[in-house]
Amino acid sequence: MISAIESAVLEWQTLLGAPQVRLDADSLAPYANDTTGTRRRIPVALRPLSAQHIPAILRIAQHYKTPIYPISTGNNWGYGSALPAQDDCVLLDLSQLQEIKHFDAELGVVTVEPGVTQGMLAAFLEAGSHPFLVPVTGAGPNCSLLGNALERGYGVTPHTDHFGAVTDLEAVLADGSIYRSALREAGAEETARLFKWGIGPYFDGLFTQSGFGVVTQISIALARRPQSVKICLFSLDDDALLEQGVDCIQRILRSLPGIVGGANLMNRHRMLAMAAPYPRDSIGPDGLIPAALIETMGKQYQIRPWTGFITLYGSKRVVAAAQADIKAILSGCASRVLFLSGKQAQDLARLAKLIPGQSGQRLARTASTLALSLDLVNGKPNETALPLAYWRNPAAPKASWRDPARDGCGLIWYAPLVPMRAEAVRQYVSMTERITRAHGIEPLITLTSVNDKVFDSTVPILFNASADAEADSAKRCYQNLLDEGAAANFLPYRIGVSSMPWLSNRLDASRHVHQRLKEALDPLGILLPGRYL
Repeated sequence: MISAIESAVLEWQTLLGAPQVRLDADSLAPYANDTTGTRRRIPVALRPLSAQHIPAILRIAQHYKTPIYPISTGNNWGYGSALPAQDDCVLLDLSQLQEIKHFDAELGVVTVEPGVTQGMLAAFLEAGSHPFLVPVTGAGPNCSLLGNALERGYGVTPHTDHFGAVTDLEAVLADGSIYRSALREAGAEETARLFKWGIGPYFDGLFTQSGFGVVTQISIALARRPQSVKICLFSLDDDALLEQGVDCIQRILRSLPGIVGGANLMNRHRMLAMAAPYPRDSIGPDGLIPAALIETMGKQYQIRPWTGFITLYGSKRVVAAAQADIKAILSGCASRVLFLSGKQAQDLARLAKLIPGQSGQRLARTASTLALSLDLVNGKPNETALPLAYWRNPAAPKASWRDPARDGCGLIWYAPLVPMRAEAVRQYVSMTERITRAHGIEPLITLTSVNDKVFDSTVPILFNASADAEADSAKRCYQNLLDEGAAANFLPYRIGVSSMPWLSNRLDASRHVHQRLKEALDPLGILLPGRYL
């Protein structure tokens, strides 16, 4: 007698075709790759070529009580990559669903399937000469737009809150039925794409960071390309200026809403990880780069204790006026305040290559990173942030594009929310530096404004994944950050697949509500078991 999973596989093969049902070890191996060191048993991976098959896929899964876990492109590096939250889930790989289903060229709203990446949308907009920005992230051109939005991710272009820019979605529930927003279902499809909140109860948000359905398409409002795009770079020459720098950033965000896209503060460690090779031959007995060497590298690459990065969007006159305001606010706190357009950054990168010697090479590397960062700010996806994942990896990428999971990088993201108060930021930075160093992890800290009230901090826990001791230390470091951070009111805005039980154990009333909804929509618990609550 064949098992339930074997029976389900036979029906899926009939539905999708045998090649789209991955069973053998070689076909499943890429899904098991992960930067966090997490392991999962994956019995089957389904790769539908059409969203029309998804209702039938789920009806089969429900009939045989087979847990199923959808992924968009599986490039969720640092949070679990393509892995499910629990063992023995069938992966529903939606990466082949790559249709841009609708585009409003006048109003700038695009409807995409799960497999549409940042790079695909960029190519589409460029081919049509459409004046809109891709909602980019630092994860690179091969990452799903839909997947990032459903994780409530954010980026650097004007619509920094990526789910905030989602106006409409469609999903398949566990029983194969279709969820559509009320406006869409009532016949106002165009209006549904233009007005996020619709009419009646707002349900779309239930499908973010949850397991209530398989989202098959989203509509995204794109930011129109402005006349002028610039960044403001500045330095804090002393760590003691951090509190003042936080106050300045908050004043800038409050003074220039709609013009300033966002603001970042990065410590010297984080900047060096982007600009300088990892000095593996000069590591101290504690497994860390010695403080004196960090100081020397900072001087070599002209990187001060903290670097600020502010994006500006608007007409030329508005951006010019904003520059004057920003200079005035930063005076007395920041040094080397510099405003650059994309063209100016490219010119600087070209000039730096002409400078001879090691100093020229270091400047050229920094200038090149800066020019690529300006491309991101202009809504052009690239890999400028991905080399960070390879800083501790002794091996080079295995292909022409970077894939940290495929290439054996060790990376765990810690991404807590930090109140935009000077004393809270100092407390958070001190805690993070103490905990990371205690575990032999370099303290790489970025603070990114979510609004004028809160930062999201991203701390990449980088380690050599081929060394078991380092991987164990990295996991302990992450857990220590989660526990102490939560006790100090620094909770993450998203977590990896291995930390779902940690979150669930901290909740009571919200878990109860979640369970009641889950029982109503997915009584057999087949969809994304273990995800978040």
